[in-house]
Amino acid sequence: MRERHFRSPAPEREHNGGVDAAESLEEYVPGDFWFATARHTIFGSGSRLTFTDTDVSALSDAVPAALAGSPGSLAVGVLPFDTTAAPGHLVVPGAVHVAGPAHPAVADLPRLPIEAPSAVRAVPEPVGHVEAVARAVRALRERGLRKVVLARALDLEFADDVPARAVLHNLVKDNPHGYTFAAGLPGGRSLIGATPELLLSRSGRRVVSHPHAGSAPRSADPVTDRDNAERLAASRKDHVEHAVLTEAIVETLRPFCRRLTVPGSPSLVSTPTMWHLSTMVTGELTDPGITALHLAGALHPTPAICGSPTKPARRLVGELEPFDRGYYAGTVGWVDERGDGEWAVSIRCAEVSGASMRLYAGGGIVPASDPKAELDETSAKFRTLLRAMGLDR
Repeated sequence: MRERHFRSPAPEREHNGGVDAAESLEEYVPGDFWFATARHTIFGSGSRLTFTDTDVSALSDAVPAALAGSPGSLAVGVLPFDTTAAPGHLVVPGAVHVAGPAHPAVADLPRLPIEAPSAVRAVPEPVGHVEAVARAVRALRERGLRKVVLARALDLEFADDVPARAVLHNLVKDNPHGYTFAAGLPGGRSLIGATPELLLSRSGRRVVSHPHAGSAPRSADPVTDRDNAERLAASRKDHVEHAVLTEAIVETLRPFCRRLTVPGSPSLVSTPTMWHLSTMVTGELTDPGITALHLAGALHPTPAICGSPTKPARRLVGELEPFDRGYYAGTVGWVDERGDGEWAVSIRCAEVSGASMRLYAGGGIVPASDPKAELDETSAKFRTLLRAMGLDR
């Protein structure tokens, strides 16, 4: 059921004035929305209107309707991994500040210290994830699936409340590219992360999706780092995994677009901790009334975070993962009154609640996957959050 809390007037929205990116990072408190890209930073605080619904189509219709006629207004929030099991949660903030990119200014700020957790628990234990991947490989062959994505988690407990602002600050400092975010969740929780992957952006009629699939760890040694990148670029297994994703993105966007541009082969891109194969898909909308939120709802979940075909892959995820993903592997972003917006895939993230923090990392499994290599890949992906917390040593 959708919750709708109305307050007025329309939210304040400042463009490149008042609060800059570094200042907004200082002002962030859990429950606020913070979204940094290479082009701009969006900081939303307070709540004038809230939408909570398990029906993404209903959200996609209700949110733009509520924003219509309010110049400068936008809605921010998250969709969960399984939109049938958890609600999408969007908020029209009381105040929105749009500033320039956080970098390079934030790069010059000192790191914020974070106390070590008092307890760490892997869910499942590493051997359990290896066994789950082996079962997934067998299931792919037996059920005729092309891909499934399996994740594991790390549960961290602290003596006091998790210092969410310090975690976000360090993530922003560490990640000059991609999408660094924090978003409030139902029940007073927060989702915080730094993802390289753009699910969908819309600006006027122009749409962009930047899917990532196929990964290799970065290394501090330049020779090893280059070798890892070259092996990824030449890996047939990773190219097959990437092709499954790109085909799904293109087929989903095709009915909405009068033209699509898709490169013939993926490119190598990197984060501070990972190499990825990526493809930049661009298109021109046929109907300018289709909003960024409508398109994000149509694309989600992609094979990058679920598998292919979607429904049987999601069932297999439920069989093999010993936890509910919640808002991990969902999407986080914003949409404005014109229908423009950006939605990033919520990976390399953690859910924060009081003194508890759950980190997530996953990997795409195809019939050629090696279970031990898949475990190593998730360990490398955990480094994004562990590094921000001073635990990647």
